[in-house]
Amino acid sequence: MLTVQNLNVQYITDEEGQKQAVIISIERFNQLLEDIQDLAVIVERKEEPTISHQEVREILKSDGILSD
Repeated sequence: MLTVQNLNVQYITDEEGQKQAVIISIERFNQLLEDIQDLAVIVERKEEPTISHQEVREILKSDGILSD
């Protein structure tokens, strides 16, 4: 689970010590963007029909991608 502690964030505060912004590494930022994009795709495809695992196996076998 993602928490503030494992994000290794640094805070920018105002004169009163109130948090105003967050600094994270570029690597973590890119990971978070990718996660957001993945979630957006999930939402977009939520209503699409699904295929069972068995059906996928049969398709892959018939296409010669998966062996018996």
